[in-house]
Amino acid sequence: MKRFILVLVSILAFAAVASAQPRALGVRAGFGGEISYQHGGGAGFLEADLGFLANNGFYVTGVYDFILGSSGICNFYAGPGVQLGMYNHADQSGFNAGLAGQLGVEFEIPSVPLNISLDWRPVFYFNYGGFGWQGIALGIRYRF
Repeated sequence: MKRFILVLVSILAFAAVASAQPRALGVRAGFGGEISYQHGGGAGFLEADLGFLANNGFYVTGVYDFILGSSGICNFYAGPGVQLGMYNHADQSGFNAGLAGQLGVEFEIPSVPLNISLDWRPVFYFNYGGFGWQGIALGIRYRF
């Protein structure tokens, strides 16, 4: 009986913590197209993106963004991360790895469970020719 109560309390506690953490799933478009997932918590959020390149490649990026300032529906954020990927150009193909950074602003629409973000993500590649500037990207995500 004690185990049953302990398991029940653990499940309820886990469910309460999981439902208190805002999540969002959507797309991010700029340098390439990305499927984007955000998981919030505390003073920031984790963003994981799976991106596809026009030149037959893909990459996975993970960034932890710290919320620098908030004004109701608008959040300013920045954070460090990593990026791993595979590429296939006309003259070469291979694996790349790098350190990423992200700086952006996110708008939450209160009446609709959507957030819209605009951010910049530079990447320093270790084995793919140095610095990569991925430009500014627009993200649209459904919050749940």
